[in-house]
Amino acid sequence: MSEPTTDLLPLSYINQFDYCPRRFWYIYVQGQMVENVHVLRGNINHERAHTPGYETIPTGVTIHRQVHVYSYPLGINGVCDLLEEHVDGRLVPVEYKQGQQGKWNNDQAQLCAQALCLEEMTSGKDYGGKNDSDKNYPAITHGFIFYFGSRRRVEVPFTPQLRAYTRQLITAMQQALALGQLPPHTSQRQRCNGCSLIDICLPKETEVLTTRA
Repeated sequence: MSEPTTDLLPLSYINQFDYCPRRFWYIYVQGQMVENVHVLRGNINHERAHTPGYETIPTGVTIHRQVHVYSYPLGINGVCDLLEEHVDGRLVPVEYKQGQQGKWNNDQAQLCAQALCLEEMTSGKDYGGKNDSDKNYPAITHGFIFYFGSRRRVEVPFTPQLRAYTRQLITAMQQALALGQLPPHTSQRQRCNGCSLIDICLPKETEVLTTRA
């Protein structure tokens, strides 16, 4: 498989942007990252969960780990934690997340972006990137997110709505970067709870100062 260009936007930041555009800006543009217990736990779980490579399990499903994916039309690239390749050609991406399933769709959008990349990469080609008329990869209908906190594997259907939403997020990220300005604080302040960047972002303090001005 050919390597993606470094000009593409890392698709993992779709998750950050959907959760909070300001958090995305701090991390991606300014390189700000504070390691709290949530971030540390997530890093440790990811290190334990996968090692690059692949294996075929008794059911005939080939498990690929740490798969690089990319889309030139969308302008994104990244890594799929785990990819199941079934004998009938079905591809099922799997993402690992610490904690439990949240209220929002940022995890689902990140996973959907992986599927969009994979569909483009495998169109008319085999998984290794070589021409193969005998293989016909179908559209990727769903994936899974494994949450370490609950030890649950949650299915994510790649509906037309989720696909459109994911594409809109990618466009919004690119527009935000082109604008070159720090996005405002999120209006959904409950998202600030547990955010590792709250002491940098200072949402409450900014609100107080703005009200007094």
